[in-house]
Amino acid sequence: MDSSVWDERPVLVTGATGLLGGWLVEALVARGARVVCLVRDRVPHSRYRTEGVRGRVQEVRGGITDQPLLERVLGEYEVRTVFHLAAQTLVPVADRNPVATFETNVRGAWTVLEACRRSPIVSETVVASSDKAYGSQSVLPYTETTPLHGSAPYEVSKSCADLIAQSYAQTYGLHVCVTRCGNFFGGGDLNWSRLVPGTMRDLLAGRAPTIRSDGSLVRDYLYVEDGVSAYLRLAEAMMHQRDLAGRAFNFSLEEPLTVLQMMSQMAQAVGVDIKPIVLGGAAQEIPSQFLDSSAARSDLGWRPALGVTTGLRRTAAWYRDHLRAR
Repeated sequence: MDSSVWDERPVLVTGATGLLGGWLVEALVARGARVVCLVRDRVPHSRYRTEGVRGRVQEVRGGITDQPLLERVLGEYEVRTVFHLAAQTLVPVADRNPVATFETNVRGAWTVLEACRRSPIVSETVVASSDKAYGSQSVLPYTETTPLHGSAPYEVSKSCADLIAQSYAQTYGLHVCVTRCGNFFGGGDLNWSRLVPGTMRDLLAGRAPTIRSDGSLVRDYLYVEDGVSAYLRLAEAMMHQRDLAGRAFNFSLEEPLTVLQMMSQMAQAVGVDIKPIVLGGAAQEIPSQFLDSSAARSDLGWRPALGVTTGLRRTAAWYRDHLRAR
């Protein structure tokens, strides 16, 4: 990656207090970018705050459905590159609160894209979709040509945002690309209902973690620092390849694992031999979801540098330090 392209480059990041957002902002700042973060809520234990990232960026308070605010931010800070990561990402919350999820994930997407369309200087926009946008499919792995077929509220919200981004590229020539990533994991994720944070906390405390499903669900995983490299590589490619507009790229480690296999690897990373308690529920979950990332390899030259084993070791070390300091 050519880090020099970021030197003094004005960049807007939405979703900076999230897992990926905190790591991405930190990486951009380290490369010399002038980062503006749109932040709606104060998240006191996010990496954005605990790692001192907040003090090295320009923070604007507000929501992603506020178009006048977004247009002001893009104009006043002369933003060239936009990373739109902000979203409601929790599936149980989406099931309970579909309208709020659609407001954030769908309306938020078109609001950001419209503000970028109306800006005379925004050069490239990267929109975060998800492997969940594909929904349930009979043929795996998902490729970028697999139809977007979300059915549950969260899946639908990501399918919609993804299609809206493609529409802005095809209809208005907006230089926007979409990322579809596997399940992120890494230090800084404090949503204990998620698989990796909850399991890490239990294992480090010497407790048996609980699996809501029967443990056979197959998922893709992506260590957060590998995810950051994917976002940076895509944006850098967009700076030089205008024909990428409207394309979506899958990013994953291409190592699909069952929940039981992932938990076993987490136990190895922590250095314990504790078996999980399997509840056998979560019957409505999609059985298997995993991605083909060959387009990212061939067209962007991206490859994950760390992977599951190293990523989990780093993740375990972060949680060990974090939980010890509490």
